[in-house]
Amino acid sequence: MKTVFAIDPANNSESIARQVVRLLRHAIVTNRIQPGEMLSEQEVATRFGISRSPIREAFIKLGEVGLVRILPQRGTLVVKISRAAVEDARFIREAIESAVVREAAIRGDARILALLTDNLTRQRRAARAKDGEASFDLDEEFHRLMAIAAGRPAAWRTVEDLKPQMDRVRFLSMADATPMDVIVAQHAAIMEAVKAGDPDRAESAMRDHLTEILRTLPDIAASHPELFEPALPDAMSA
Repeated sequence: MKTVFAIDPANNSESIARQVVRLLRHAIVTNRIQPGEMLSEQEVATRFGISRSPIREAFIKLGEVGLVRILPQRGTLVVKISRAAVEDARFIREAIESAVVREAAIRGDARILALLTDNLTRQRRAARAKDGEASFDLDEEFHRLMAIAAGRPAAWRTVEDLKPQMDRVRFLSMADATPMDVIVAQHAAIMEAVKAGDPDRAESAMRDHLTEILRTLPDIAASHPELFEPALPDAMSA
């Protein structure tokens, strides 16, 4: 593990274990920690400058969301990307976020809409700079704010827990398959419909946005076979 991490002991809103989960998850999603890499509690604790207890908690959480597999007496393995898990997460995410965006369009929360407008401005800036990591983070913020605009922040927390495998593909797609300005345009279409108070158009735009990954997944898997679990025999023959 080459990535250097920094824990903020003065962060009163987030426990040490939660900070570790967030930082390790981000490193795995952005491929700084790669599939097949083994993580040691002691090594990670040393890099963070903390005890092993919060590291152990973080590994358990990362295992629950499908990013690592804890191997007794051996360490913690960063798993490869599962196409089946990506497709399942996308299916559930579409169901949740389509409902979320309808609520956002109906509510028309001006304060949150202003934050979303600012987010889109920053997305365009990141796309022009070809900053994939900033674009990825702003994409996350956009969808989180949309859930807040709908008055459904818990919906976003649910989505966050089910989509880590999907996130790994989304990050790869920003470099390989889906230009960042395409994603920004899709977000803008969602935003325009929400601002117009048109729940049907907002839902349609969100569904179109969240099916983008189905169009790009085969090419990404073919370009990065080392990052993906092998296809099942029946899937290969289908």
